[in-house]
Amino acid sequence: MRFISKLGAITAGLCVSVLWVGSADANGGVNAREHRQRARIAAGIEDGSINRREARRLTREQAKIERTERRFRHNDGRLGPRERRRLDRLQDRSSVRIRRARHN
Repeated sequence: MRFISKLGAITAGLCVSVLWVGSADANGGVNAREHRQRARIAAGIEDGSINRREARRLTREQAKIERTERRFRHNDGRLGPRERRRLDRLQDRSSVRIRRARHN
């Protein structure tokens, strides 16, 4: 019985560490968040909580964030701390706008 509970704890710990390492990936963090935000927009369109005008505005905003990221990466192929913070702020604002559009 104790072996099973220890095995469960070890398995849970490994799962958490794998997820944490995956989210810390330099590319995956920003790109994964962009993907999640686009999925939220698509879900809002599908369930009718986001109209076409809002969808067009939110989609353009996501495209602008992606262009900004490409421009930052074009310089040296990486995101520096300042660039990452700027992208995070842009994505934070976009996330708030998506939430407001879905819940208005």
